[in-house]
Amino acid sequence: MTDFPFDAVLFDCDGVLVDSEPITSHVLTQMLNELGWAITHEETMRIFTGKAVKDELPLIQSRTGVTITPAWFDEFRQRRNVALDRDLLEIPGAPDAVRALHQVLDGRIAVASGADRIKVELQLEKVGIAECFDGRVFSGHEMPRSKPFPDVYLAAAKSLGVDPARCAIVEDTVTGATAGVAAGATVFGYSPDANGHSGAEALRAVGVAHVFTDMKQLPALLAGWQLAR
Repeated sequence: MTDFPFDAVLFDCDGVLVDSEPITSHVLTQMLNELGWAITHEETMRIFTGKAVKDELPLIQSRTGVTITPAWFDEFRQRRNVALDRDLLEIPGAPDAVRALHQVLDGRIAVASGADRIKVELQLEKVGIAECFDGRVFSGHEMPRSKPFPDVYLAAAKSLGVDPARCAIVEDTVTGATAGVAAGATVFGYSPDANGHSGAEALRAVGVAHVFTDMKQLPALLAGWQLAR
């Protein structure tokens, strides 16, 4: 499709391609309670969704009085990965949208996630779309700064040889959308539940160009978008 308005599409992973956030949150809630922080699953979702747990270790230490060791963090990742491998499901419509855009853009799509690479690649394999992102997975853990800074999106665009201003970014959290806007891209907010942790108004408030509710809509939405010239 020669008149497709974007040169590349960059996807967040958690909450956009895979329904991983509740699973990770359950594991984190359990482990925080084990440390003495009587936090609920709902509170964990509100506080931690869209953020890298490693960036929130000072908060965890302040609320528990426990020094968080590398061993604790390794255990969190291990327990999280076991739960994801057992329970993870795709976001409805996401795999088909990814495959359609991969074809339209001759492979110029990427994942730019705030999560660690092992988690991202495990999840892409689990829902059957890893081949669409072969060599184009970018982790905020490997960047100088994590989201809400734009580093991971800028790295993805550079690797694809595309101007960030010619990229569409798909995000579901305020933290991630802030990163995409800072990269200079056109950000589309996926918000199936406007009352969720990052509802439509919150996404628009940080500069998201359009909020949509169904991942099946994405290919047509992007194809019909008019970029400012």
